[in-house]
Amino acid sequence: MTPVEVHQGDSPIVLGLPHTGTYVPADIQAKLNARGRGLDDTDWHIHTLYDGVLPGATTVRATFHRYVIDANRDPSGQSLYPGQNTTGLVPLTDFDGQDIWDVSPTADEVEARRQAFHAPYHAALEAELMRVRDRHGIAILYDCHSIRSHIPFLFDGTLPDFNIGTNLGTTCAPQIEAAVQSLCQMAEGYSTTTNGRFKGGWTTRHYGRPAEGLHAIQMELAQSAYLTDEAAPWTYDNAKAARLRGHLTNILTTLANLAPDLKGTS
Repeated sequence: MTPVEVHQGDSPIVLGLPHTGTYVPADIQAKLNARGRGLDDTDWHIHTLYDGVLPGATTVRATFHRYVIDANRDPSGQSLYPGQNTTGLVPLTDFDGQDIWDVSPTADEVEARRQAFHAPYHAALEAELMRVRDRHGIAILYDCHSIRSHIPFLFDGTLPDFNIGTNLGTTCAPQIEAAVQSLCQMAEGYSTTTNGRFKGGWTTRHYGRPAEGLHAIQMELAQSAYLTDEAAPWTYDNAKAARLRGHLTNILTTLANLAPDLKGTS
């Protein structure tokens, strides 16, 4: 199986999808324990949720699971949230802090996975961002994520529905952050926060270089906003999703329309 799927579009928007994949090679799956084989920390159905919400958007999707290697982590293994509970480049625990391996990966195995999965995903993502920027003079990476709304190991309380991450405003023009924040705040029945528990993962921080015409923003959605339940079998709720998709369309369309005005800004 190819580690990355790319669908090219003609919009200035690139959707990154690093955590929707569920592929685990047989030799790696054999080393996971029963809990790990459940793949609970998948960004369930996010590629379905975003499918078609912005015609013309480019999509770059990792097909492998984050337990193989996490495409949204620094390849050096450095933590994005020092001092806070999190999971690493190859997670050793799930989001509840529970072990997921019968046989933990060695350093050599981690490096082999980095080369086979992490590197190809980012090579494809970077190539698409360069292509889009060459065409439009600007590229906006919108990194698509979701997570359970209640995970005490990672954060207190209940996560808002929309969690916007720009690494404290450094990864995109302020107009982008302001536009997304405003639309989320106006979405009736939904809660939102900006640069709260999730400030943007490695992808957002690495590619968000406004001075170079590359802008990045992460959207972490609470899975309660579009799943029937935040538990197996992780059922996609069509009614919830349809309502949420309307807001996602507004967000992405607004960013696409904003892009031409941001050329040459930082």
